[in-house]
Amino acid sequence: MASRREFLRMGLGAGAALRLATLPGVSFAAAGGGESRLVVVILRGALDGLSAVPPYGDRDYAAARGPLAIRPPGEPQGALDLDGFFGLHPALTGLHERWQARELIVVHATASPYRERSHFDGQNVLENGGDRPSGAASGWLNRALGALPPPRGQGLALGQNVPLILRGPAPVGSWAPALLPEVEPELVTRLRVRYSNDATLAARLDEATRIGALADEEGAGGAQQMARAGNAARLKAIAETAGRMLAAEGGPRVAVMDAGGWDTHAGEGAADGQLAGRLRTLDQGLAALRTGLADAWARSVVLVCTEFGRTVETNGTRGTDHGTGAAALLVGGALAGGRVLADWPGLAPRHRHEGRDLKPTTDLRAVAKGLLADHLRVPAPALGAVFPGAERLAPLAGLVRA
Repeated sequence: MASRREFLRMGLGAGAALRLATLPGVSFAAAGGGESRLVVVILRGALDGLSAVPPYGDRDYAAARGPLAIRPPGEPQGALDLDGFFGLHPALTGLHERWQARELIVVHATASPYRERSHFDGQNVLENGGDRPSGAASGWLNRALGALPPPRGQGLALGQNVPLILRGPAPVGSWAPALLPEVEPELVTRLRVRYSNDATLAARLDEATRIGALADEEGAGGAQQMARAGNAARLKAIAETAGRMLAAEGGPRVAVMDAGGWDTHAGEGAADGQLAGRLRTLDQGLAALRTGLADAWARSVVLVCTEFGRTVETNGTRGTDHGTGAAALLVGGALAGGRVLADWPGLAPRHRHEGRDLKPTTDLRAVAKGLLADHLRVPAPALGAVFPGAERLAPLAGLVRA
């Protein structure tokens, strides 16, 4: 029984949740389709923010970055201009369109409170919402979900596992395409009968059924095609399906996606190469999410963040090493966008953190607080519990449209 409880606690597993067919008479309590939606995308491995959002106007940028420097706008393979000082990597054409539509905000020189350079610890701090590794057993987004006024809605992890940021007492599910056999409706019916006297198991079965029903537009063949597809095509398909799930009446209120492969120690590349390919895939995935959300895009915000940044200077293998200050991207129809928010410290060695990294000047928790307060409407008194140790940190206001 313990193993079955764990199986259902995680939403019957990602593949099984997808395969559960829509059952007549199934209902669930969740936020209405008109409620705001928040998606958090975690780029694991440490995104190089100085390439994703190059500060080409900084007089020390080109010399410090050497072969990894992105050229200024107007030059071949140059940056896509934002405000005359910052630009976007040329692979981020879709995000540049969102900038022009005033649906993109860049927060540069930002970081969590973590100041070491371990991926494991950095991601733990990013997700637990505290000021140190293992500072909380639950994630800040789960605590925020629990603090919402009714109807709270539920959270959704887009992947095989529920990441720390979504773990906790508030109800969440998980979904991902998988090559698993079709689950017959008769099996689900038998499970309902078997677990009818167990409230916990019955609730988990209902949640898995609900997630499967929301994803069911893809059908079994679509799920198998997703699972077999290459990384870029798979991410696009998953993101678009996730958008439809979020947009559905009774769909999840918040969702989390993550993507690895951002640890570019060697052969990072500039306008072309390893990082450019990953940024292009990210750009296409975000565009697919917008397509899936459809009209709900106007009520949605996506926060793209990473555990820390990378070194200002190129290393000996034409890559970059673990750093500190990073760039966060906010995109969505609910944003008051078309802005770069940065208390820019400069890239000269004397202005760097420990002489090597971009110095962080904006606490990433202030960005998250601002979105929770103004977009999801988390009550102000609850924000202290969502981000323990940051009670005096003011939310970054004005991120969303009034």
